[in-house]
Amino acid sequence: MAAGTAYAYIQTAMASEPSPFPFPEPAGMHLPVHADGRRVPLHEQVCNSLRDRILSGDLAPHQRLPSEACLMQAFGVSRVTVRQGLKDLAAEGLVYSQQGRGSFVSAPHATCNLSALLGFHESMQGKPFVAASHVRSTGDAAATREIAAALNLKRGDPVFEVKRIRCLNTRPVSVDLSYFPPDIGERLRSQDLNQDIFPLLEARGIGLGRSRLWIEAQPCPEEFAADLAVEPGAPVLRLARLTYSNFDRPVDYEHLYCRGDSYQYKVELRRRPF
Repeated sequence: MAAGTAYAYIQTAMASEPSPFPFPEPAGMHLPVHADGRRVPLHEQVCNSLRDRILSGDLAPHQRLPSEACLMQAFGVSRVTVRQGLKDLAAEGLVYSQQGRGSFVSAPHATCNLSALLGFHESMQGKPFVAASHVRSTGDAAATREIAAALNLKRGDPVFEVKRIRCLNTRPVSVDLSYFPPDIGERLRSQDLNQDIFPLLEARGIGLGRSRLWIEAQPCPEEFAADLAVEPGAPVLRLARLTYSNFDRPVDYEHLYCRGDSYQYKVELRRRPF
């Protein structure tokens, strides 16, 4: 079926289906060969096209996909081909199915390994998500009692504060407030902070050694609810992470507020002989 015909069919068919969404022309069907010249299997073309829609944010988390029949007509393929494409997406964690209801877009779910000291973008490498950071504000602030104690400063001393919103597939998943001693902040002030700060520190001669992490569940503070697209008081994970240089100097203290439905932390524990 021609792409334009497929598009028109979906627009008409989806009008009678629950949870309709605009379905652009399937871009994957215009790329019939791999870079090495191998023909792209039809189920992979279906998978690629739907994946592009999901990663771009055109399809929202928990949004229902078109029915198998609609996808068959749109792509001009068999039911077996459509099911294989959906199976591949499910294996990547991008869609899930409900008995008798169809397939739905999965909410981005970041699994972070606590056994390694990684930045947000570093921890998302190799995962089927598009990770992005957006700086909301930077500037000097007065250290609170907590921040001062963490960074070995006095209460009221100046610190460099960075507020960022972390997103997966354009969906906000966390608010990150980072605090740095003045001399460290001066090295970061003119840098592009829409990326991981750990590599920026290391590139400026500040080697990182270890961090301490505290995790607790709490209601979302009202000031961060809009940033996370949740209601004030919705459950969030609050993390406090204190990172030390390889000379054991505290150089970065962070407060992270993470959507409760978007983060999972993983750690391997070994039993110590008694």
